[in-house]
Amino acid sequence: MSMPLPNVDGEGERITRLFGRERPIHEILGGGDVADVLLWRNKRVSGTFFMGVVTIWFLFEVTEYNLVTFLCHLTITVMLVIFIWSNGAKVFKWAPPDIPSIMLEESMICTDLCENLNFFLSKLLYIAYGNNIKQFGLVILTLLFLSMIGNYISICNLLFIGFVSMGTLPYFYENNEEQVDYYYFHTLNPMFSKMNKIYKMFDEAAVSKIPRWHLKEKEI
Repeated sequence: MSMPLPNVDGEGERITRLFGRERPIHEILGGGDVADVLLWRNKRVSGTFFMGVVTIWFLFEVTEYNLVTFLCHLTITVMLVIFIWSNGAKVFKWAPPDIPSIMLEESMICTDLCENLNFFLSKLLYIAYGNNIKQFGLVILTLLFLSMIGNYISICNLLFIGFVSMGTLPYFYENNEEQVDYYYFHTLNPMFSKMNKIYKMFDEAAVSKIPRWHLKEKEI
């Protein structure tokens, strides 16, 4: 336990400290891991953290990289690395990737959100292992499409669209539930069915003929 700083020096004169503090800086900052990082108690961790902050600033401020595009490209890169690693492990005698299950801590406030996010991340990881080549290709194409859209959406606009959607779409659906359901099941649903048929035709003609190695299904 840290002791308070003395208010006098060796000759008995009172020491005036910045902001009139009496406790050590480490204790004022919380005395935990955050304080260790800010005070460079572990130079490797602190250096990595600050380099990450500089990199993020450079991407979003200097190169004007948009958040949606960045997240899509990052996800695509990670999925491709896992896919190549897991599928090449059997051919080149590599050690297969052993990525632990992704679990976010749940609380009373965000239980449903954490459960849905855990399911989404686990499903994404399962697809990245190459267990379903069709889903893998579909996810990559979807992320590429979203990344192109993300080039035209700034972080500020993304937050604005999110807040506006949360404040209007539930109200709109509650007051027009019958019309929305009718439009979905009689217009959008048939369109999705036709797109699914086209995809199945493409799958039978091209995707299903791609040679691949069947890996043992990994439990997520």
